[in-house]
Amino acid sequence: VDLTGFTGQARSGILPQRPAPVQASFLGFPGTMGASYIDYLVADEIVIPEGDRRHYSEKIVYLPGCFMPTDGSRAVAEHMPGRIAWDLPEAGFVFASFNGPQKISPAMFDIWMRILHAVEGSVLWLTKSNPAAMRNLASEAKARDVDPRRLIFAQPLRAAEEYLARLRLADLFLDTLPFNAHSTAADALQAGLPVLTSPGRTFAGRVAASLLQAAGLSEIIAPSLKDYEVLATRLARDPSALSAIKAKLAANRITSPLFDTERFTRNLEGAYMEMHKRAIAGRLPESFTVFRTGAGSP
Repeated sequence: VDLTGFTGQARSGILPQRPAPVQASFLGFPGTMGASYIDYLVADEIVIPEGDRRHYSEKIVYLPGCFMPTDGSRAVAEHMPGRIAWDLPEAGFVFASFNGPQKISPAMFDIWMRILHAVEGSVLWLTKSNPAAMRNLASEAKARDVDPRRLIFAQPLRAAEEYLARLRLADLFLDTLPFNAHSTAADALQAGLPVLTSPGRTFAGRVAASLLQAAGLSEIIAPSLKDYEVLATRLARDPSALSAIKAKLAANRITSPLFDTERFTRNLEGAYMEMHKRAIAGRLPESFTVFRTGAGSP
């Protein structure tokens, strides 16, 4: 690292922003940092399509599959109390969305309430958050002629394996826009709960689609919010179609790239080595794709 001028910068209170020769953004923020000292952003072809690269100050490193890692060794509790223990209907269809309430836009809530209207006996399982948010959601449901009691708020669980097991009590996870579920969507898929999404226009709104594509479940990536609403209703009314998707997810849990932690690690290491190799060669940062061998290509 070239520290020329560091003493003067430190004396003036301005510290250098480049402690390493190559700097990359990964996982911490789903978008551009807009900073000249961040060289690369680790992503995939779904969250940042090629045509969107002009909106990023970083050069884009494309990983195969999904940019988000998962831990394939995570345990799921074998025993979990049934639906009644969590105030859920034993027979009704359970839609779930465990995103934080700040991700629930009026437009998404409109869609969810129309889905509840269309699916008799269904409920929407949400995260228990601050009391004001829950009161507001209940009030907005009532304003849309939906009984607020059809909104069920889940108590937080401390043990990760219990949290994953409880997700299996739901039938379908409903994603949010413009900001998707990220790690929450990965958790649902890992637990065996299908996630219905529709890709947005930004990195943050395309993460669930990336996860689903890597899990081999492109059929529940709806092209539009209108399609999203139609598909949610159809799956709730067609148990065989939903069962087929769950069976496919269970099978892909063993074989799909999304849950192959070792392969993801090799790909990420390949990305880092390629960044380093280009820097050592004196080349300026440029976008490239990582292949499973770890090699990179512009």
